Amino acid sequence: MMSAHSDSRYPPELLLAICAYIHSSCIPSPVHSLDPLPTEDHGAPTALPSSMPASSWPEPVARRTLAQLCLVNHAWYDAAKPWLWDKLEVRLPRTFLSMVEEIAWDYSEETVDMVMDSCVRAATQAAALAMRNIPTSEAAKALEERILFCLGAPDESIPLELLSPVASREPSPRRIRPKSKSPARWKLMRSISDALQTLLDQDLGVYVPTPSDPRPGRFVRHLDFNHFRTLGMRRSVEEGVNSPFVTSHRVEAIIKEMPNLLVFGATEFMDGSLNLRILNELFLRGTPSRGRGRPSRGRALIETHDGDEEDRERRRDCRELMAVDLTGCISSVFVNALDEFAAAHLLPVDGTEEAASSPRVDEPLIFPGLQRLGMRGVKSVASRTLSTFVLAFPNLTHLDLSGTRVSPELLFSIGASTTVQLQSLALARCIKLTGDSITDLLVRSPTTAGLKELNLYGDVTYTSPLSEDNLAEIFTQAPCFLSGNMVYLDLSSAPLNKTLLAKVGPQASLRSLGLSHIPNLDLRAIADLLRTKASNVEVLTLSGTSPELDCGLRAGGARDAVRMSSIALHTHIIRPLCTPPFSFSLSAPNAPPAPPPTRLRVIELSPAMLNALGIGAGAWRIVRSKGGRGWYVDTASGWIDGVLRRDLEKEHPWRRYLDQLSDANGNVSSGIGWHARKMEILYGHGMLGHEDGLYGAVSFAYQG
Repeated sequence: MMSAHSDSRYPPELLLAICAYIHSSCIPSPVHSLDPLPTEDHGAPTALPSSMPASSWPEPVARRTLAQLCLVNHAWYDAAKPWLWDKLEVRLPRTFLSMVEEIAWDYSEETVDMVMDSCVRAATQAAALAMRNIPTSEAAKALEERILFCLGAPDESIPLELLSPVASREPSPRRIRPKSKSPARWKLMRSISDALQTLLDQDLGVYVPTPSDPRPGRFVRHLDFNHFRTLGMRRSVEEGVNSPFVTSHRVEAIIKEMPNLLVFGATEFMDGSLNLRILNELFLRGTPSRGRGRPSRGRALIETHDGDEEDRERRRDCRELMAVDLTGCISSVFVNALDEFAAAHLLPVDGTEEAASSPRVDEPLIFPGLQRLGMRGVKSVASRTLSTFVLAFPNLTHLDLSGTRVSPELLFSIGASTTVQLQSLALARCIKLTGDSITDLLVRSPTTAGLKELNLYGDVTYTSPLSEDNLAEIFTQAPCFLSGNMVYLDLSSAPLNKTLLAKVGPQASLRSLGLSHIPNLDLRAIADLLRTKASNVEVLTLSGTSPELDCGLRAGGARDAVRMSSIALHTHIIRPLCTPPFSFSLSAPNAPPAPPPTRLRVIELSPAMLNALGIGAGAWRIVRSKGGRGWYVDTASGWIDGVLRRDLEKEHPWRRYLDQLSDANGNVSSGIGWHARKMEILYGHGMLGHEDGLYGAVSFAYQG
């Protein structure tokens, strides 16, 4: 029914704006601290970046506030409901089933005719309220019949003689086909509203708002399965295979009812439901569906299926996705679906026989709306399919291809693009890439000129393909390095040495630096780099780096190598970089001490080195992740009220929070850690973003 109740004291636009601010208050700012986000509320958010209080309200606080506003009256309910449904995170299987039941409508129980009757009846009541006149039963029935007649009639806004021949003429977008088996509910509501407005405009000139639909799918803009788990439910393997909770039918049912969906995140726990129909529903929206796959003039003999045409009409009115995260999707269902999707819409048709049998009659598709794409760990997709899929997005700003079969040809094609402007790029552990292809992309392509985050991580299993010559050329010629705007950089396992580090230009914006798995790099060279060129680095990774931190694991190590490694870390890194210089003045004995030479406060180390440090020294404590990673953290340092402090007292909330993480000894949530290995895609925070759930485990728990 039409929402007729309103609060006379405030206009609906004001209530909606208030709820929008409440919803946005829990979204992390793109400029925030590098530390894990506290889950508890420690006061109102303050200047950025800030660790304590956090730069945003906890999400449960914002959702609880919106839920309470829904209970005030109908006006507040109408204003808060869209923001309560704006973001959906699928967590528990039963919750997902309830979500499907709430958003999608069951065609077997509620037929199209039943929905049409109820919607037309609601539209008639809305028209009566708008005209401030309660019509008689005969008048209401006559109006309903006129609405139904208008829905079934062709659109006569354009003269028929100006249209294409009858055989190839397309029906009106507002027309509801009698053979339609599964139309979108929001599409029905819009068609009825348009028909009603056309009638009343012609007769009375009265504007009637769209009748309210109880289904909330049109409000959803964010959908992800990051927290979805079926572990611990004591289901057998047979039940997991034959009776999964997340099926392609259920996912398709809810996505069809989400015309405003902008963000979608998938995981390996539900990638078996990502078949071709799901990929079509996700990507063939908005611009790609306008005029695609339809017979052009002069091709009247080509047959089209009513179902396909209905899907295309519905997708034309949907918004295009802005971000898609497919981290870890490796199931055969998804891989085959992506191959079919590329063959049907992206790959060029070669040969006369293939062209004759191809379902596509026009050029390959492009998706201009998508800006952020995460494919981390999608290692089962072939190079050709991956290249074709990535190149179909001409406006990318964030791209994560870590652990995939990305080829040098794909990097060359990305570099040749005139529209791609990358801000964040991740190419970690890519076994097919060459050092020359990476160098060419960074040095000679304008697509990476504005790059701020670069992840080229490698380890002892998949070492970096860069050579010393490649590194020298990148450091001295790449625009992203010469600009000094890099904030995140990971060159783990690259053949770095003191001479190469001397060629690096000033990096005043760098906050997180990865130098792991470089066994022959001297600690003094690293200290000189941070002190002279990157003094704002807060997080440094040294896992498996430098012979001075090997704890005697190499052949011929000294007997007291464990103790010497701990001393070397404090002598060459912590004391000169993290400790305020000694000063004494008779004229100003109470003057505050000078700040340390750098902002370094977190160092990632190997498990052997962490064990050698014992319980730490002073304020430096060991914090372990849920997986194999661990960090040596200065608990007396942190961003407090927008200022980086080094002298936090022991009872300060932030220091107590870090001490609790240290005492947990790895029994922490999956979002605890520093220097993410996975790019944050859904919000666009890139390599500096903090995530939890499965995405957080990939970012901070896994060593690879």
